Amino acid sequence: MLNYKTLSNKPSIFKSLTGLEVPEFDSFHANIEAKYDEYETKRLSRENRKRKVGAGHPYKLPLQDRLLMFLIYYRLYITSTLTGVLFDLDQSNVLKGIRKLEPLVAQVLPIPKKLHDKARRLQTLKEIEAMFPEFKAFLDATEQEIPRPKKKRKRKTHYSGKKKRHTVKSQLTVNPNGLIVHKTMHVKGSMHDYALYRRSHPHLPDNIRMHLDLGYLGIKIDYPKLNCVLPFKRKNPGRGRRGVKAQELSPEQKAFNKQLARERVVSEHTNSRVKKFQIWGDKFRNRLKHYDIMTDIVCGLLNFRVSGTMTI
Repeated sequence: MLNYKTLSNKPSIFKSLTGLEVPEFDSFHANIEAKYDEYETKRLSRENRKRKVGAGHPYKLPLQDRLLMFLIYYRLYITSTLTGVLFDLDQSNVLKGIRKLEPLVAQVLPIPKKLHDKARRLQTLKEIEAMFPEFKAFLDATEQEIPRPKKKRKRKTHYSGKKKRHTVKSQLTVNPNGLIVHKTMHVKGSMHDYALYRRSHPHLPDNIRMHLDLGYLGIKIDYPKLNCVLPFKRKNPGRGRRGVKAQELSPEQKAFNKQLARERVVSEHTNSRVKKFQIWGDKFRNRLKHYDIMTDIVCGLLNFRVSGTMTI
């Protein structure tokens, strides 16, 4: 049976299974524990309640081990049956316990919504540069596979021509340090990156320069006041001109694209880091109504590791 006492004696294995170092987990647990009693009282209080708060069978695992189970489930995305075997719980109690903790974990962690609200309140140049070094931000979309939908209409709307499978898509905005400052709600996989931007995009200070890829071509026409930079694209010769190659970019344009790609790699690294939590990297097996809070928590865990703090 897995528990904190056993696993914390093996730091490298602990990090592989949870995504956090032992001291980081201790800080995470301390923040959760400080708000747990108030959260449980609020969760269990309701007008038509017949029994006092605290009545009923107590949890089999202490809070520390339930948080450990929570992180292992998110990191490895194993089945609830295997999770139950590892923690000596009934299969039905695994996801029940995780669902009860999710709102509290999202409340404690520095999820993108909290950082975006802070970014919108920034006023001085010093505050802005502290959150966005060199006044830069990077935006990119990422997809995750879902099981083949049963409904024909949903199969069509969620089919991604790029991934050749059924997916959902989210858009992340990160600063040069890899801190996720904005995440959109998930959308169907067939939606174009730019269409997703027009539907939901971050509102950052005007002097922040957004670095984009060619998936957002045309953004300067629709948003002329947006401070952004795009790579150069070779011009298509047009229809009916078979065998005619597109005009090559100049050496200066190629050098510009190369430098932009070097800077934008932080967004690709962030996409890779969130997908190390297999709940975001593997095929998503849970109900899609839970998708946004689960991916918010993954972003919050990554932000906690990048910033080293849970306070915003």
